[in-house]
Amino acid sequence: MPDLHQRLTDALSRQGGASTDYDLNKDVTVPPGPLTPAAVLFAVREDSETVILTKRSARLKHHPGQIAFPGGKQDPIDATLTDAALREAREEIGLPPEQVDVLGVLPSHQTVTGYLITPVLAVVRGPFNPIPEAGEVSEVFEVPLAHLTDPALYRIEGRHWQGRRRPYYTVPYGPYYIWGATARILRAFADRMS
Repeated sequence: MPDLHQRLTDALSRQGGASTDYDLNKDVTVPPGPLTPAAVLFAVREDSETVILTKRSARLKHHPGQIAFPGGKQDPIDATLTDAALREAREEIGLPPEQVDVLGVLPSHQTVTGYLITPVLAVVRGPFNPIPEAGEVSEVFEVPLAHLTDPALYRIEGRHWQGRRRPYYTVPYGPYYIWGATARILRAFADRMS
């Protein structure tokens, strides 16, 4: 079996398009207007082949308690979206950028909240003990890459939102309910890996 770097690089090179929160909601009109650029770090640990995810603080105004990649909007100090993802990962979970091998970026994901998220795929080398930033992150945990890249483990569920049922992808793992934009990004990557 090829090593982790090779498998991830091969997946990056495969055809795959952008995704949106609207993929499963064909009857919803995408609002006009500019989208806010953002980036997330899709970080895979080299030693354990696990993906680093966070549980957002329940005190946050937007998406409290949801599962997410480390990341956020691109700030003026970020020359690139990759810089934004690395900065956010350092701030949110204490991940030193010098431990991160960036492999490339996946197609962007448009959210219903007006963001255009670019997932930055990377491998984390060596030991790393996460330090959650208490104001933003209540927990840092890891999910096996094999779990997240198995299309059979994804389900389509739904909730009522803005007067209609809105379907979305989920990929539960133990006590963690991974859904929404995070699950959609992961589902698109699972297609590339399979």
